[in-house]
Amino acid sequence: MQQTLEQALRELDPSGPASCVAAGRTDTGVHAAGQVVHFDTAGPIPAHRWPKALNGRLPPTVRVRAARQVPSDWHACFDATYRRYRYTIFNARLPNLFLAPWCWHRYQQRLDQEVMRTVLESMLGEHDFSAFMRAGSRRAHGRTTLQDVLVEREGDLIRVELQASGFLYGMVRLLMAQLVAVAEGRLATDTLLERWRLQQRQAIKESAPAHGLCLLRVGYPQILFNEPEWYDSQPRFHLSVQDSPDEQKL
Repeated sequence: MQQTLEQALRELDPSGPASCVAAGRTDTGVHAAGQVVHFDTAGPIPAHRWPKALNGRLPPTVRVRAARQVPSDWHACFDATYRRYRYTIFNARLPNLFLAPWCWHRYQQRLDQEVMRTVLESMLGEHDFSAFMRAGSRRAHGRTTLQDVLVEREGDLIRVELQASGFLYGMVRLLMAQLVAVAEGRLATDTLLERWRLQQRQAIKESAPAHGLCLLRVGYPQILFNEPEWYDSQPRFHLSVQDSPDEQKL
């Protein structure tokens, strides 16, 4: 996405640096509804016209929703106070082709979302989350602050939201895989919490699929954009018919 955006910047401002900085990097296949990017420009295009100008040069899979001018020392990544992600699970017997690009389909049994909520609430606050950091990370430590969590079920859909001051490389997908294992009864809650507290990264091998994850929004000390452009632009799916599996494995 960065390369695509920078190419559009070069076309609109050939004399500019044509480089942009995002609030956070996401794995291939992860969606972003509220990514924030900053770039420098000395061209004639005013801030409020950049979205239309860029969207005319971007592929249909990338869209700029809003833009505004910020001080020269403002930084999309370092000035952020939080990032919020949403992971969507489709907990029904049969797959849904329309939801498939956005959800992780778990069908063998009905997931216990209350157990997932209990585990996440016990992780609130500043802790070392090294157990959920993929190999290859350049971070010197694994401490971060989990500020807020949300687990809600609507029919066969489960939404899990995590908000933190920052996320480790692969943290959400590794944690989600462990939560699903607990919710399916394949992993004891105490075992998961022990792996986390003792930083047993070698015991955590499964990672949730990328396509179920979405960067929902990024927060700053001052609100940059109006709520429609910033707060929650990922659609919430709704299904009128339920087909949840039984609590026991089929």
